[in-house]
Amino acid sequence: MRRARRSGPPAALALALRAQAWGHRALFAAAEAKRLLDEAATVARRHRLDHVLAEVLMTRSVVNQELGNMAGASRDLDHARPIVAADQAIELAFQRAVLDQNLGRLGPAAEAYRSLLADDGLSARLRVVAGNNLAMIESQHGRHADALRLLADAGRAAPGVGPAHVAMVSETQAWVTVHAGRLGEGIRLFDEAARAHEAAGLPLGEHYVEYADALIDLRLIPEAAGAAQAAAAEFEQHGVPLMGSEAELRVAQLALLAGDPERAEEAATAAARSFDRQGRRAWKARAALVRVEARLQAGTAGGGDLREARRICRTLEEQETWAYAVDAYVIAGRLAARLGRRTDAVGLWERAAELGRKSPVLVRMRGSVAGANAAAIRADDAGVLAYCRRGLSDLARHRTALASVELRVLASGHGAELGQLGLEVMVRGGSAPRALDWMERTRAAALLAVEPPDGADGDDLDELRGLHAELESLTTEGDRQLAPPEPLVAKQKTIEDRIRRASWRRRAGDQAVTSPIRPARLRSELGGRVLVEYANLKGDLVAVVVEPRNSRLVRLGPVAAVLSQVRTLFFALRRMTQELPESSLAAARLSADSRVARLRRMLLAPLGLPPDAELVVVPVGQLHGIPWSALWDQPLSLAPSAGVWARTAAAADRMSRRAGRNGGPGPTVLVEGPSLPGATTEVLRLRELYPAATALSPPQSTSGEVLRLLDGAALVHLACHGWLRADNPHFSSLVLSDGPLTVRELHTSGVAPHRLVLASCQSGADVAYAGDEVVGFISSLLARGTAGVVASVAAVPDVAAVDLMYTLHEHLAGGQTLARALHAARSDLDRTEAANYVNWCTFSAYGAA
Repeated sequence: MRRARRSGPPAALALALRAQAWGHRALFAAAEAKRLLDEAATVARRHRLDHVLAEVLMTRSVVNQELGNMAGASRDLDHARPIVAADQAIELAFQRAVLDQNLGRLGPAAEAYRSLLADDGLSARLRVVAGNNLAMIESQHGRHADALRLLADAGRAAPGVGPAHVAMVSETQAWVTVHAGRLGEGIRLFDEAARAHEAAGLPLGEHYVEYADALIDLRLIPEAAGAAQAAAAEFEQHGVPLMGSEAELRVAQLALLAGDPERAEEAATAAARSFDRQGRRAWKARAALVRVEARLQAGTAGGGDLREARRICRTLEEQETWAYAVDAYVIAGRLAARLGRRTDAVGLWERAAELGRKSPVLVRMRGSVAGANAAAIRADDAGVLAYCRRGLSDLARHRTALASVELRVLASGHGAELGQLGLEVMVRGGSAPRALDWMERTRAAALLAVEPPDGADGDDLDELRGLHAELESLTTEGDRQLAPPEPLVAKQKTIEDRIRRASWRRRAGDQAVTSPIRPARLRSELGGRVLVEYANLKGDLVAVVVEPRNSRLVRLGPVAAVLSQVRTLFFALRRMTQELPESSLAAARLSADSRVARLRRMLLAPLGLPPDAELVVVPVGQLHGIPWSALWDQPLSLAPSAGVWARTAAAADRMSRRAGRNGGPGPTVLVEGPSLPGATTEVLRLRELYPAATALSPPQSTSGEVLRLLDGAALVHLACHGWLRADNPHFSSLVLSDGPLTVRELHTSGVAPHRLVLASCQSGADVAYAGDEVVGFISSLLARGTAGVVASVAAVPDVAAVDLMYTLHEHLAGGQTLARALHAARSDLDRTEAANYVNWCTFSAYGAA
C-alpha cells in the first residue's frame, strides 16, 4: 500500500487497501477495515475502476454486516451488481446469500448456496464457505445429518484454502454436532476448533459464543457464563456489533438460568435493540423471547407480554428454526397459564410438543414437558404420564451418551420438571408402589451408568497433590489458619478445570442402564427391614413406606421447615466441637437435642413405624445431609435410591457366598492419614482386632498405595482428614500422606472395597443436584460396587472417635452389618461428653453390608 501511494497505479492502491482491510476484518477490527475500504472505494470510483470497485463493495458489504449496518451492506451489493464482471457474478451471488442468512432469510440463502454448490466452476474458497453456511441453515431446520455431510465435504477442501477456513469448518462441525444432541462429541470438537483458531491466529470470540450454547445444554452454567462474557467483551473491544449482540443474547439467557431476571431483561433488551438496528428480525424475536421469560420469572409479565410471545412464536416458526420455536411456545404457554388463560396455554403447549416431536433429544424433551403441562391442565393423568415417560426415556438415552459422571449428574436436571409432573399424578392417585416406582425413575439415575476405569488424569492429580502440600505449608501457622495465596488458589482451579474438561471430552462406553427395582425383589432384599423413600413434591415432602407385607404413601410438611431445623442443628454441633465454657456447650447440647426431637417428629413420627424396625432411608435433595442415625433408635442405613441399596444387598450376598467358598472374605486394610493424633491411636488399637490386616501410616499412606490396597479389599478403615467441596464435590477429598484423594479419582480408578469405614470429617456429606442426583464419596463408592460404608456428615472430634470406631469394629468382627454394628457402638457412647454426642449424632451407615 505504501509503495502504491508513492508510485503505483491506482488499481494497486485500491486492491492493497482492500487486502489490508480483509486482514483487519479477520482480527475483528471491523471499524479499521471499514475505513480502509471507504478509501479503496473512493480511489476506484475516482479512476473509474469498475472491476476493482465491485470487489471493494462486496468486501465492504461483509464488513458492514459485522458492524451491524445491514442497510449499508445491502446498498453495497446493489451498487456492485451493475458493474461486476462475468467472473465476479458468482462472488456477488454468494455475498447476497450471506446477507440473507444474517438477516434471517434462511430459505433464500439456502437456495442460493445450493445453486452455487451445483456450479462446477465454483472456487475452492467459495465451495468451503458456502457448504459451511448451508450446513448451519440445515442444522437450524433440524436436518443435522445433511448438515454434517456438507461439513465433511467442506472439511476435506478447507486445508487447501487456508487455516482460517479449517477453523471455521471445525467450529461449525462442533456447533452442528451439539445441536444434533451429541453433546459429548460436540465438546471434543469445540476443543479442536479452539486449537484450529489459535493455529490460524484468529480471535476466539465467535468460538466462545457457540461454545456457550453447548455448555448451556450441558447445564455447565458458570462455564457458559464465562464463555459468553469473554465473547461479549472481545466483540465490544473490537467494535463488532453483529456478533456482539449475539454474545449479549447469551449473557441474557445465562442471567435467566442463574436466577437474575433483572439482569436478563436488561441484557435481552439491549440485544433486541441491536438486532432491530441491524434489521435481523429472527434474532430480535429470540432476544425479545428472553425478555418475556425474564419478566415471567420476575412476576411482572402481563397481557402485552403474552401478545408479544405469540408474535415471536409465529416469527420463529415461519423461519422453520424449530428448536427456537419450541422454546417460544413453551414460554408463551407458561405465561398464558400464569395469567389464567388455560385454553391458550394448552394450545401453545400442544404446538410445542408437536414441533418438538422430530427434533434432537433436548428439544424433544422440552416438547414433552410442554405436552405434559397441557395434559395436566386438561386433567388427563394418562397423558401427563405418557409425555413424562417419553421425556425421561429420552433423558436416559441422552445421559448414557455422556462419558463423565459430572455431565450425567447435571443432565438429570433436564428431567426435573417431568419428574415432578409425573410424581404429582402418582401421589394424587394414592398408590404407594406406583409412587415409589416413579421416584426411582429419577433417583440417582446418573449412578446407574458407570464409566470404565480411566487413569488419564494421573499427571494432573499428582500436580494437584503437590499444590495441596504447598498450600498446607503456607496456610498453617501454629494453631492459626491463614488465608491461602490467591495465585495458588487460581492455579488449583486451573488444574481442576483441566481435569474436568478432559473428562467431558472422553468417549462414553456402552453403559447399561438398570431398570427401576420391582417391589417383590425389593422386599426380598430388605429381608424384614422397612424402607422409607422421601420425595420433594413442589416444596412439600412425601414418603413411601415399604414394609414386609404392605406399602404406604404418607404426606409430610414443607421441606423448608425441615431444612431450617437442620441448619440450627449443625450450628449447635459445630459449637460442640469447639473449646467453649461448659455453659456454652450445655446450651449447644440443649439446642441439638431440641432439633433432633423436632426432626424426628417431622420426618419419622408421622410414618407410624414399628418402634423396633430396622430402617433403610432414601433421602431426597438436601435431606441427604441430615444425621439420620440420631433420629431413630434402631439400626438404620442410607442409600441414594432403593435400586442402589438393593444392588449393595446383592453385592453383600455375593461376598458372603464367595467367602464361604474361599474360606475368608478377603484382606482388611487400615490406613492412617497425616496430622491427625486420633488416627494414630485408632489404627494401633484396630490392629489388635485385625492382626493380619495391612496397615499404612505416614509417609507410606499415599493415594496410589491406598487405591491399590482398596481394590478388592473386604474391609477398609480410613482415619484421615476429609474436606467437603460444596462448590465442586468431585474434588471433595480425603487427605493422605501425599495430598488429597478426590471423589473424582476414586470414581475413575474403578476401585471398590466391599466395606469401608471413613473416620473422616464430612466424608458422608454428598452434595445434591437438580433431578434427585447426589455426588460425593458415598455415591461414588456405592456406584462402583462397594456394599457398605460408614461416614460422617459433619466435622468430627477425631480423638473422641477412637472409642466409637473400635467398638464398631468389635461388632463387625462378630459378623454384624455396618448399620447394626454402628447402632450398637453408638449406644455405648457417653453422650454427656460433647465430643461423644457429636460422633453419636453424625456417623451413619450406607448400603446393606
